[in-house]
Amino acid sequence: MNTEEFYARMKEMYQPTNKHFSVIEMPEMTYMAIDGEGDPDCEAFSHAVKWLYSLVFFMRPVVKKKIGKNFAEPPLECMFWADDIEDFVSGNKAKWRWRAMIVIIPELSPNDLFLECIDKTSEKLGAAPESLRIEQIDEGKCVQIMHIGEYSNIQKLCGKLYNEYLPENNLKPTGFYHEIYLNDPNRVSPKNRKVVIRQPVSAC
Repeated sequence: MNTEEFYARMKEMYQPTNKHFSVIEMPEMTYMAIDGEGDPDCEAFSHAVKWLYSLVFFMRPVVKKKIGKNFAEPPLECMFWADDIEDFVSGNKAKWRWRAMIVIIPELSPNDLFLECIDKTSEKLGAAPESLRIEQIDEGKCVQIMHIGEYSNIQKLCGKLYNEYLPENNLKPTGFYHEIYLNDPNRVSPKNRKVVIRQPVSAC
């Protein structure tokens, strides 16, 4: 998928309806990613997010020059899972694992630029997180929906996804639960927060 195709599919990938669950075939995507564990409200998670946004800040001029007027700031994305599925289902966040990540635009050769931006960010934030890397992720067939409102209501929507929609459509989860944050919770009211909820699936 080249840059033109990426932008042509952005609405499909990042702006699903909030009226019902929809199915999408995701292409392989390239991300800057940092892994961690424990409650996402912890300092380690916040530090990972700071690192990713700082990398984007230093990459922005290069990417914008390449993309031109079509450039759009990529959102923060996170995957969540647990070694014991019951810890995930019950919301025992102390046992969760997470992957904070931001997509890299197709056709951008990121390696040299990535290393350069790591050096610049290290001057601000200290040593880079050990797990910081570029990773290609192919989620394949996914079910997704837009959540609009307080983050605390996401759990109810997930209940409908896992307990109703997937069983009724003979689907099962096959990859990590995925959230995409389309706006900054510090800059919008809770009722206007937008999060894409995505779950890779396969037929039962």
